[in-house]
Amino acid sequence: MTIDCSIEDHVARVTIDRPERMNAIDPEAERSLNEIWSELERRTDVRCILMTGAGERAFCAGADMKDSDSSDGLSYWAESRPNGFGGIALRESLDIPLIARVNGFALGGGFEMVLGADIVVACDEASFGLPEARVGRLPLDGGMVMLPRLVPRNIALGMMLTGSRASAEAMAKWGVVNEVAPRSELDGAVDRWIEGVLSCAPLSLRAIKHCVRNSAGLRAKDAVRLRTDPLIAALNSEDGIEGVAAFVEKRKPNWKGR
Repeated sequence: MTIDCSIEDHVARVTIDRPERMNAIDPEAERSLNEIWSELERRTDVRCILMTGAGERAFCAGADMKDSDSSDGLSYWAESRPNGFGGIALRESLDIPLIARVNGFALGGGFEMVLGADIVVACDEASFGLPEARVGRLPLDGGMVMLPRLVPRNIALGMMLTGSRASAEAMAKWGVVNEVAPRSELDGAVDRWIEGVLSCAPLSLRAIKHCVRNSAGLRAKDAVRLRTDPLIAALNSEDGIEGVAAFVEKRKPNWKGR
């Protein structure tokens, strides 16, 4: 099994388990990831997803070129990847909050997967890059379009046009990384973010993520008028009543996800 997924206490933990290949993604891992994301989309008991890589060296080094089925870049580009690298870089249908735990290198497709996350927690030794041009390829599966939307244009182009890496601190300064922690404190930092997500009403979080992901190209006045299913479900939920009651009664809310 190259991809491990476990679910406990409303948290799904997805781990790329190929440390001997720096957690690079081969066709089998790509298929597994797509199946996992599709399954999680259908579940109502999962309120937070954690995505990471096994070991300490790498989060994900991108596509495993040694095991790739494509012999050239054009063949790779012709393949259908509507959700971007790893099935997550450009995915818009997953409304569950997704946290990336970046424990090392996040390069190429690995960085694209990070760009598809909602919250990014990285160890201080992590580094990020889109080095595809150095091997005659392109960051086709999300990098070229996502990075310039999240960081200043020249920062994005500087990284892509030289294949250079950026530190976790730099990515935090540019707004891609939410928190940088020493390796020994990485899991504690991740747990705090998970706890923060779980403290909120799950339907509210789904509605917020859905709105942010699907209204980016709209004018603000048009975006606030959207009447989406997740928005209506959150506003009409039992949790909406429970949250206010808990606040008035000065107690922790008991979220039911409905």
